[in-house]
Amino acid sequence: MIHGSATRHSEALGDHVAILLSLHNGERWLNSQLDSFLAQTHTHWTLYWRDDDSTDSSRAIMLSFAAHRGNGRCVEIDDTCVSLGVRESYALLVDASPSDSMIAFSDQDDVWHPQKLEWALAKLHMVPDGTPGLYCARQWLTDADLNVIGESARLRHQPDFASGLTQNLATGHTVLLNRDAARLLRGFPPPEGVLHDWWAYLVVLGAGGAFLFDQRCVSHYRQHSRNAVGAQRSFFKRGVNALRRGPQTFIRSFYACVDTLLSRPATLAPTAQALLEDIERAETRRERLSLLRRYPELHRQNRMETAVFRIWYLAGLST
Repeated sequence: MIHGSATRHSEALGDHVAILLSLHNGERWLNSQLDSFLAQTHTHWTLYWRDDDSTDSSRAIMLSFAAHRGNGRCVEIDDTCVSLGVRESYALLVDASPSDSMIAFSDQDDVWHPQKLEWALAKLHMVPDGTPGLYCARQWLTDADLNVIGESARLRHQPDFASGLTQNLATGHTVLLNRDAARLLRGFPPPEGVLHDWWAYLVVLGAGGAFLFDQRCVSHYRQHSRNAVGAQRSFFKRGVNALRRGPQTFIRSFYACVDTLLSRPATLAPTAQALLEDIERAETRRERLSLLRRYPELHRQNRMETAVFRIWYLAGLST
């Protein structure tokens, strides 16, 4: 059920952006994020939000914001506050967004640069009409108090669909989807174990869409013990975390993406469909090795991480 209202802004303000926000126990940081929405130089936006079973004052903060500072700019989706988890909560928000709007994903604990939406829209305006487009960017990595501790990695290689299957480069809270990309996602939720940002990235690339990466930092990305995902600049630490999770977690997500994308062949570019079908057919270790030789573009941004992916792919479901 949708509660709230969204004022109709003048078309002179430009493209309408639906900002999507799922809350869960974010009272400590939420107001800072909301303030950064209000500070955007692109003002033609509406916040679509839901609370995912918070036990703190997150929903009360949002209701106060909707009644005062954000009056007329907030729409609550599903006031039941049932716990769905990050994946299903954002899928619900995507489906509830207006069909004529662009979509911006948001987290509850970050702070946006004032020109974040303006910069993203300028990039997406370069995408031809009828072509799905996804914009994302780098971030300032901060501690819980917004003290900058570094910057996220630069893009080393322009990705394609094949490399997208091995690594998500679209950090969720920096993503802006144009209307054509947003239409692809509505009614097409990610599979189990896959979050909304990686899924949007794969769906857009799989459709032959445009990927636009901004080397500028567009947000302050808090790193704290309660991050749903978080960022890690250190290859060593990323490797340790990956080893702790083990190959089966990745392999399950990898094949879930393959199967779910193939369930909508009409949305796939011919080259993407051919790759997915080849992956699905490669059942033995020998066949998977042959596939890696035929598709060297199945790689990650870092050579060592590429090696790990290939070892895991070969060993993960050996027969």
